[in-house]
Amino acid sequence: MTGDFEKIAARAAPAIFVVLWSTGFIGTKYVLNSAEPLTYLAIRMAFVVGLMAIIVVVARPRWPDRIGIAHSAVAGILVHGIYLGGTAIAIAHSIPAGLSALIPGLQPILTSTLASRWLGERVTPLQWSGLLLGLAGVVLILHDRPMGGEAGWGWLASAVSLVSITLGTLYQRRYCSAIDWRSGNLVQYVAVTILFGLGAWLFETNVVHWTTEFILALAWLAVVLSIGSIGLLYWLIRRSAATSVASLFYLVPAVTSLMAYVLFGERLDAVSIAGMAACAAAVLVVNRRSV
Repeated sequence: MTGDFEKIAARAAPAIFVVLWSTGFIGTKYVLNSAEPLTYLAIRMAFVVGLMAIIVVVARPRWPDRIGIAHSAVAGILVHGIYLGGTAIAIAHSIPAGLSALIPGLQPILTSTLASRWLGERVTPLQWSGLLLGLAGVVLILHDRPMGGEAGWGWLASAVSLVSITLGTLYQRRYCSAIDWRSGNLVQYVAVTILFGLGAWLFETNVVHWTTEFILALAWLAVVLSIGSIGLLYWLIRRSAATSVASLFYLVPAVTSLMAYVLFGERLDAVSIAGMAACAAAVLVVNRRSV
């Protein structure tokens, strides 16, 4: 019975991850109505540190050594720090929530290129075809979008997020796979809390409007995203090849765009829908050899 449950969980995990990860862009749009990007992220991560500290005290996991702590801090700054900071800044610079997921949606191409060299993973010709199909899908979704002015800074922030989440995923797989996720995540969140706290103090006014919308969105982002989806991501990284895990990010722009269309009325035309279909097909192709 346990074996059957594990198989069902393994098959459901990628879909659950995509949905949860997509809600992060939606939640960010809500919280930025009440706080600046780095200020909101500092508050979010401080909250997450408290929750992870409770989990660690109860579970008493094994702590990493000094080298493991250093690796965890680097992975945290890449996966949580620069990636989330870039995403929040992009949305703050007028990039719609549905579009803020698009540039990071190119992650599978960059991950596959680096994974084949850095991790020694073999990417098959069929998988390369799937990755290129996904890239074409993202291009379709990006058609006819503004790229200049304030939006240009937003797209630049998204590009930085792309590089950061890609390097973070690979770094996590190579150096942190043997570290207990509970103690490792606590170290990561402490590191990024310090990073965001310093950034908010240096560059922002630190004004926060504690509305019901802000509190609910913050709670969702802290609990469901920073603990739930990140824990699921690291589980997938340990269980699957980096290329297969990264291919899931092709689905995030499509799912985020659908959510943004329903919640915010962001445009969703026929070409964008065709791009979403291409992204979904790409994930199936890239994961064909996965368990």
